[in-house]
Amino acid sequence: MPETVESIQFDRAGICLACQSSEQKMRINWGEREQTLRRLLNDAKAKAGNNYDCIVPISGGKDSVFQLYVLTHVYEMKPLAVTFSHNWFSQTGMYNLLNCLEQFNVDHIMFTPNRKLVGKIARRSLEGIGDSCWHCHSGVGAFPLQAAVKFKIPLLIWGESIAESSGRASYDDPVRKFDRDYFTKVSAKLKPSQMACEYLSEKDLFPFELPTAEECEEIGVYGIHLGDYIFWDDERQMEFVRDHFGWRECEKMENAIKCYKSAECIMAGVHDFTCYLKRGFARGTVQASLDVRNGLLSRRQGFELAAAKDCERPHSLDYFLEATGLTEDEFFEIMRKKRVAQLVDVELVVGKQSTAHPEPLVPYPQQIQSVSDNLSE
Repeated sequence: MPETVESIQFDRAGICLACQSSEQKMRINWGEREQTLRRLLNDAKAKAGNNYDCIVPISGGKDSVFQLYVLTHVYEMKPLAVTFSHNWFSQTGMYNLLNCLEQFNVDHIMFTPNRKLVGKIARRSLEGIGDSCWHCHSGVGAFPLQAAVKFKIPLLIWGESIAESSGRASYDDPVRKFDRDYFTKVSAKLKPSQMACEYLSEKDLFPFELPTAEECEEIGVYGIHLGDYIFWDDERQMEFVRDHFGWRECEKMENAIKCYKSAECIMAGVHDFTCYLKRGFARGTVQASLDVRNGLLSRRQGFELAAAKDCERPHSLDYFLEATGLTEDEFFEIMRKKRVAQLVDVELVVGKQSTAHPEPLVPYPQQIQSVSDNLSE
């Protein structure tokens, strides 16, 4: 992984946390960890009584579908599925979300911020954190916690461990345990009050407020990642939910070498492209690096694949500019100012994509509106 990864650490031999974590993963006694998970879940079921056993935040992506399979089919849990909608669902993503609810017969609630608000926050997100997706980073942390407090369900269960791929933590040194501010620290970075500006009021941002510490403590909120207790292999898991439960990957994912990560979102390419402009790498590097650590690619092959995908200007940038009111020059100027110190004087190549995207890169509700308007005409 590149040295520009946020919070990455290297040992004396120059080995990063991602590679250290990969070594640790092979030596963990996963049978013992699974027994710990089983005790945690049995305890949660015993305490839940007639209430839901846990909350599972879901997007319809491969991880959350696999989570639902494990919890309902293997451990016979009764979860409440909770979705913070980024309101950028792709056609594939909306199908996957609805399909998994039908496949696993779980109760479900979803919160969707309005279209105009999402556009405003996306603009402020670029200015504030150099990333298009503050509303999603913040919402996936805040809304499940709000639901936990509202319905008095203490246990929240996520999927992949932070130690799995990013280089920000390892299995032996997880760095951060789940608490009320976990997603603010890991991804959102700014609180709603810090996002307020001349075109975004604190009232606009109220849905992204976390419950108070006292509210969380009253019901004893805690969270776990399944990937800390069971051996995590996201590609094999994707193939499993695809083959057995009808999950769909996209025909193409922008700025990526695989087509299953973030398949639910039309804006994944912009999110990854901003990472490239800020830190010099995108999802292609993350995916290639994981395959190198797993012995599926040589390091040279990984570099070649990543270099071809990371730098591409995503087609979805067109919709992002329309939604935020920014010009392309303004977008690149904001991102130039967000570069990490190591890249300030580096000329970053921006490439063009050679093929069109097979799926419309506008939110699925707008796709439906367009079809309806055409039919009425």
